[in-house]
Amino acid sequence: MRAPRFFCPFALQAHTEITLPEALSHYAGRVLRLSSGANITLFDGRGGEFPATIRFQDKQAIATLGPHHPREAELAGQLHVMQALASGDKMDWIIEKAVELGVSEFTPIAGDRSIVQLKGERLQKRMAHWERIAQAASEQCGRNRIMTIHPLATLSVALPQLPPNDNRQVLFCHPDYGEPLDAALRDQGSIEMLTLVIGPEGGWSPQELDIAKQHHLAPIQFGPRVLRTETAGIALAAASIALLGWHQISSSVSSISS
Repeated sequence: MRAPRFFCPFALQAHTEITLPEALSHYAGRVLRLSSGANITLFDGRGGEFPATIRFQDKQAIATLGPHHPREAELAGQLHVMQALASGDKMDWIIEKAVELGVSEFTPIAGDRSIVQLKGERLQKRMAHWERIAQAASEQCGRNRIMTIHPLATLSVALPQLPPNDNRQVLFCHPDYGEPLDAALRDQGSIEMLTLVIGPEGGWSPQELDIAKQHHLAPIQFGPRVLRTETAGIALAAASIALLGWHQISSSVSSISS
């Protein structure tokens, strides 16, 4: 049976003993009902993981770490999803599945026609909630790095913030027109970084379409059917990974020393 995996929000070192955070201790002891001596795996998001054993003292969980294992489960390229806000718990689902697929960066977009509008304390709570979802998804799927979730932004703010890179391609998903995904990726040659821009439930506004044109984004369609916003980003990400051959584990990710 696979050892339970836990993300630690602080730097880990091989062959040391640490006290796990209160919430993690509670989850390991009260929810998973692990007993002293159980094997677990810890990672801190910097790469690689540490086998460990856990013991309980009062209400605290103490882990004894073994050697650092530089195991990675990242894609061979960097995939960034810019997703317009979706209603209900759809964003939770999108973020969870993006982590599972290997997406490295995620930017929530406040679309002109987004049903959900977030700001102030409500936005802060939602961002913290999404961070927890990304961490839990990494624990479950075996990733040792946490997907970066950028602050909420409008399309006009988010696009200029993309760092310039000759091997980056930015694709703008549109339900009514555009080049097929496979052709768009094939026409660009070698791609090391891919950004997918996904619209809201109400579609892109004319102003947002103008912004996309100003940034020379390549519009794409994904078949003759109109996909829901919570389907489009995940479907395009999965198809892009397969078409680019990024499902092969990257060997370029550096590890920390043991």
